[in-house]
Amino acid sequence: MLRASPEALVLLGALLTGLLDPASGQDAPSLPWEVQRFDGWFNNLRHHQRGAAGSRLQRLVPANYADGVYQALEEPLLPNPRRLSNAATQGRAGLASLRNRTVLGVFFGYHVLSDLVSVEMPGCPAEFLNIHIPPGDPVFDPDQRGNVVLPFQRSRWDRETGRSPSNPRDLTNQVTGWLDGSAIYGSSHSWSDALRSFSGGQLASGPDPAFPRDSQDPLLMWTAPDPATGQRGHQGLYAFGAQRGNREPFLQALGLLWFRYHNLCAQRLAQEHPHWGDEELFQHARKKVIATYQNIALYEWLPSFLQQTPPEYAGYRPFTDPSISPEFVVASEQFFSTMVPPGVYMRNSSCHFRKVVNNGFGSSPALRVCNSYWTRENPNLNSVQEVNQLLLGMASQISELEDRIVIEDLRDYWPGPGKFSRTDYVASSIQRGRDMGLPSYTQALLALGLEAPKNWSGLNPYVDPKVLQATAALYNQDLSRLELLLGGLLESYGDPGPLFSNIVLSQFVRLRDGDRYWFENTRNGLFTKEEIADIRNTTLRDVLVAVTNVDPSVLQPNVFVWHNGSPCPQPQQLTTKGLPRCAPLTVLDYFKGSGPGYGLIIVALCCFPLVSLVISGMVAHLRNQERKKLQKKGKESVEMEAVKDGVTAMEWPGPKEKSCPITIQLLPDRCLQVLDRRLTVLRTIQLQPLQQVNLILSSNRGCRTLLLKIPKEYDLVLLFTSEEERRVFVQQLQGLCMFWALDLHVAEVGERELLRKAVTKQQRGRILEIFFRQLFAQVLDINQADAGTLPLDSSQKVREALTCELSRAEFAESLGLKPQDMFVESMFSLADKDGNGYLSFREFLDILVVFMKGSPEDKSRLMFTMYDLDGNGFLSKDEFFTMMRSFIEISNNCLSKAQLAEVVESMFRESGFQDKEELTWEDFHFMLRDHDNELRFTQLCVKGRGGGVGDVFKQNINCRVSFITRNPRKWVVGSSPRLYTEALQEKMPRGLLAQKLQQFKRFVENYRRHIVCIAVFSAICVGLFAERAYYYAFASPPTDIEETTYVGIILSRGTAASISFMYSYILLTMCRNLITFLRETFLNRYIPFDAAVDFHRWIAMGAVILAILHSAGHAVNIYIFSISPLSLMACVFPNVFVNDGSKLPQKYYWWFFETVPGMTGVLLLLILAIMYVFAAHHFRHRSFQGFWLTHHLYVLLYALLIIHGSYALIQLPSFHIYFLVPAIIYGGDKLVSLSRKKVEISVVKVELLPSGVTHLQFERPQDFDYKSGQWVRIACLALGTNEYHPFTLTSAPHEDTLSLHIRAVGPWTTRLREIYSPLTSQGCARYPKLYLDGPFGEGHQEWHKFEVSVLVGGGIGVTPFASILKDLIFKSALGNQMLCKKIYFIWVTRTQRQFEWLADIIREVEENDCQDLVSVHIYITQLAEKFDLRTTMLYICERHFQKVLNRSLFTGLRSVTHFGRPPFEPFFNSLQEVHPQVRKIGVFSCGPPGMTKNVEKACQLVNRQDRAHFMHHYENF
Repeated sequence: MLRASPEALVLLGALLTGLLDPASGQDAPSLPWEVQRFDGWFNNLRHHQRGAAGSRLQRLVPANYADGVYQALEEPLLPNPRRLSNAATQGRAGLASLRNRTVLGVFFGYHVLSDLVSVEMPGCPAEFLNIHIPPGDPVFDPDQRGNVVLPFQRSRWDRETGRSPSNPRDLTNQVTGWLDGSAIYGSSHSWSDALRSFSGGQLASGPDPAFPRDSQDPLLMWTAPDPATGQRGHQGLYAFGAQRGNREPFLQALGLLWFRYHNLCAQRLAQEHPHWGDEELFQHARKKVIATYQNIALYEWLPSFLQQTPPEYAGYRPFTDPSISPEFVVASEQFFSTMVPPGVYMRNSSCHFRKVVNNGFGSSPALRVCNSYWTRENPNLNSVQEVNQLLLGMASQISELEDRIVIEDLRDYWPGPGKFSRTDYVASSIQRGRDMGLPSYTQALLALGLEAPKNWSGLNPYVDPKVLQATAALYNQDLSRLELLLGGLLESYGDPGPLFSNIVLSQFVRLRDGDRYWFENTRNGLFTKEEIADIRNTTLRDVLVAVTNVDPSVLQPNVFVWHNGSPCPQPQQLTTKGLPRCAPLTVLDYFKGSGPGYGLIIVALCCFPLVSLVISGMVAHLRNQERKKLQKKGKESVEMEAVKDGVTAMEWPGPKEKSCPITIQLLPDRCLQVLDRRLTVLRTIQLQPLQQVNLILSSNRGCRTLLLKIPKEYDLVLLFTSEEERRVFVQQLQGLCMFWALDLHVAEVGERELLRKAVTKQQRGRILEIFFRQLFAQVLDINQADAGTLPLDSSQKVREALTCELSRAEFAESLGLKPQDMFVESMFSLADKDGNGYLSFREFLDILVVFMKGSPEDKSRLMFTMYDLDGNGFLSKDEFFTMMRSFIEISNNCLSKAQLAEVVESMFRESGFQDKEELTWEDFHFMLRDHDNELRFTQLCVKGRGGGVGDVFKQNINCRVSFITRNPRKWVVGSSPRLYTEALQEKMPRGLLAQKLQQFKRFVENYRRHIVCIAVFSAICVGLFAERAYYYAFASPPTDIEETTYVGIILSRGTAASISFMYSYILLTMCRNLITFLRETFLNRYIPFDAAVDFHRWIAMGAVILAILHSAGHAVNIYIFSISPLSLMACVFPNVFVNDGSKLPQKYYWWFFETVPGMTGVLLLLILAIMYVFAAHHFRHRSFQGFWLTHHLYVLLYALLIIHGSYALIQLPSFHIYFLVPAIIYGGDKLVSLSRKKVEISVVKVELLPSGVTHLQFERPQDFDYKSGQWVRIACLALGTNEYHPFTLTSAPHEDTLSLHIRAVGPWTTRLREIYSPLTSQGCARYPKLYLDGPFGEGHQEWHKFEVSVLVGGGIGVTPFASILKDLIFKSALGNQMLCKKIYFIWVTRTQRQFEWLADIIREVEENDCQDLVSVHIYITQLAEKFDLRTTMLYICERHFQKVLNRSLFTGLRSVTHFGRPPFEPFFNSLQEVHPQVRKIGVFSCGPPGMTKNVEKACQLVNRQDRAHFMHHYENF
């Protein structure tokens, strides 16, 4: 192997440092020597990292870990560190050093250590060797809680170590491991730059040139709080090269000394070399300061410390490893700790030892050490003179005895970690030794070739035997277990013991010999021999004199030792007597005072949905008001005219009921009419001649109330606003009663008595309830107990109620009709036998018996008598016409007079009575001969009044429906379900389990595509959650976060992954163009594209639930982060926090509102609350525009989602991984829509149809291809170009134009109807144009894929089927081959007049349906129950009209018209019998949710059978 010469190594070093040292940049001056790097790199040219900042410690003795790798030895393997501290190092302060070492030497040693090593920085991930305090400890557990634990976080280690017993864990040194002045200049180039002024080669100073600048953010200065006062912050802490240079004012004073010495050297160099620039001056001054520092440390301080002189320097040895050893760290630090006094003197140059000022104690002879840690702006050190006095005082003060004893200022009151202000320095050092894996005391001695003691007494004869016994007891008398730190202390007395001396001397010699930049190395080009000699003659005394300008005679030649005869002796050896007491331990509560604010934020976040709900309610209310205004337009004048003749008042309905405003009108025909605020008639009271009317007035409380009592009516209680208004009404009533010849009796009582006497509508209702119970009990022979009992109260009010008779209005209400209906008048006149205008109990009973128990003959005779108006025993054609007219009234006058006349003539002609003008009862009954069964089930339909009265006489539903039955020749409607039941095939009964399995099987068969898609999507979401949860629970690289907030991080990260996936792929459900295209491909067999909107809602609900869990996880995280120390947070979030010793974590509000993830998270919750509430069905139905606008917040939602995760607090951003592909697809789909959205389309025809339906016919864009059943979105230019609404096309694909039928149910559709009202000018040029987006596919377009299809349309939901029916007939006329062979169209409507336009389409279908493809069934739901008396006659007329003219009486169609609602389940069952060979039947429904749910329920019930399978597709509006 080739060996490089030393000259070559020097040249290589110059090249490397010249290239790599930033100081050697382009603008750097040419210096005659190689500039030493600040970070310690490339000192050794063979091992570049040796001694560099961040390099590992180099062991002298093999590691001693519990597992041999990294786990530290703890209890019970080793004793409790606090017990060891109490047993071995506790003792009395005030014993002087045997060698008269000065306090200045002690703290200079600490300064040297800060230059060489720093291992206090906590490591990451955080590992703890906590110190358990024995119960009852007088300092840390005075309350004897027994649960006090002082936290101790293990130090940083080299990541390349700790992997095997042959490679155990080694700690890293955070500063350079050379005596290179890093405590003065910093351990990095950036740190040094932050300390420099870049002017005159000096270090930057503050306002006072003798002091550096305060610590600033660019510097990672340790800014621990003052444990005595709790003061925090950077102010008062100076910027030094050593991170912990401000720990005590004594160490701080030495830092100031070297700061001033550098600037002094720079000033002198500037005077000697005025042409030098800043860099030259700085580097020359730095070179000299470092050399002086090296000389003092090795040749002045070290001999005084060890009482040994290092061997002569023999030159640079590149093969010597100078790395700091962990044994050296413990040996030097612990020996120094025994020499620290409880206080430090201050004196001036005249040897005057001054008093120091203490907060709350007055003056004392010295600065108390325990109260001086991390002090800010110490009142005793405000000037350079006071700093000089401290340095002079330390030079004259003799340190503590070099023994085992550590004063309480360190042992009990050392600055504590975390929330503890104090800790035990010795116990912490013991834990540090265990953290470093130090060997035992015996192992270290043997490894270094020293003799080990044979027993405990052989450790040190000067140690108190009781101390040795106590220590031995803790180690179970096993000397081999004694740790290096305690062993080294116990063996020391006066001087470091053999072990410590050997370790320390060896370390410094290796540091000197292995340092290429050592000042005595003449081959590095730093100094000449003359300069080296001059440096060797420089002492710390010279530095002090140069800096402080004191007379050299006031300092001894060697300031590290004070001999007798030296100047300025100390007054006395300091003890704790006369010094202020140490500030006691305090324990911080990081969350103190934060609970209410934190809770308030959580409550506020939870209130987001509530606030959004309130806002949406207000918007919905405003939209409702707007819609009502539009609907009521033009009615105001009519209402105002009606109010002119009335009197306004408030009606009192009864106790515990709210009064309501009414208007009372006194009409000329002896009527008193009560109207509500909408001028709807609430009540009409008919007054009879000579009738007594009682008027009772209130005589107190403002005299504003009156009670009007009219026989056989419930009382009317009126409240007026003033007595004057009441007086005016009474005068009007008295005048009319006099004119009408009524007996009006007026009385006055107190208001309370008046209200007590009133029989209100509420009380009348209870009496009528019993009235009807008793009535039906007698008719139907119901048990008296079931019917209820009459009250037996004998008061006047009850006696009047028991004799009550039904008025015409109450009779009409009981039948569910209006009082003015012709049927009511006829029936009432027939039943009112005494003609008094009221029905008594007996009169109502007689008429009810006929309907409930009478024969068909009795019922037909009753109808005959009712309409024999002239009572001559004959029913004329006019009277027959009047009867039919009364029946037609209940169907909203569905037939015109001409149609009705045609029906009457047809019925007379069919019965052979065309020549008769009058009918006898026998003739009338003959006309009804074919409908005896219907008359048999005819009843008087009386509305039940509570208690299930209506259920008493309700007949079996099977008697009220019609079914399709199979006939060999044609399809007809059977009149009885028995035809169907006879065709049922007998099936073997199954057990309950078999039935349930069959039901489950059919459910899976019906929804297998949905189930598979949901299962796959859910599995992906669960998998993502589980993967992230497992990763952070078990597999993640150690970052402390999983241990800090285990549940919170698993919940938040797992849900975050699932949410990212769900909110990304939810976009695909809104790609309408893509879905329309894909549903025509083979994928439609596997993916239910028609359920895209439902899937969208399902994903959204799942995502919002996960978002809530995600937020809950982060709420837990924020709480835990708010109570976790900064040292831990710096490990959890290394890119956010820097552990600078301040210990206080960020408050909860910082996480919520001052971080990007927190603020975006709050905004995301707000946006989600708005979007979800406004997307609710209730609100969407009332304000589509609000839903449309708020849902466009999705753009902001995704932007915030991207920002939310991009901050990478915990992991690298991953949302884009899920989001990118769906976003590209969605963006492309939107571009397709936008490309056609902005094309203006002209409207060619407008029709305003009944029931608020607007028919728009507009141009068909070029290349606009669609299928029947598809839908589009339109925007009207006159109503805004951005508000689109979806509507189904009612035109067929073969037509040249497009058409929509739009019902005005909301503000937008109402305004649309107004805009397209008939125009004054001809032509379509002035019709507002449209924007069109679509077409889009849905399930209805699948109708042609089933051999048998059932189309169910309710209300305006029939629009897709209009297109389908027209398309079907067109294709069949062309002879196209289709799979679909039969279509059943069920149209459910309140009245056929609502959608007469559909009747025209059905009529066209019937005319062109030559192959009997379509069977239409119309259900009119406005009619009463099927076998009510009135509908019985309509049913008879309808069947007669159907038989004679082959078309419906109501619709004019050949389609079958039914009264009531369709019985879906029996209907589907009949289809299975009619089409036994068909295995799958498609059911397509569109209408209100109630109807589609009934269809869905019927499909599910029928699918439980092992026969034809009904596949349901539905849309709601």
